[in-house]
Amino acid sequence: MEEKAGRSFGSRIIAALVLALAAYILLKVIIGFAAAIAGTIVFIGAIIAVIWALRVLL
Repeated sequence: MEEKAGRSFGSRIIAALVLALAAYILLKVIIGFAAAIAGTIVFIGAIIAVIWALRVLL
């Protein structure tokens, strides 16, 4: 019985490490995706601001 419990404990540690690694990678992907969207929105906003400013000044 002890050998089976040892394997179960080791499997749980490996599963926890795999889960932590997958969560880390998923978090990095989500943060990168959110940053790309935010950057695009800021870029479009800057273009709109320049066009508005030029229309007001000229």
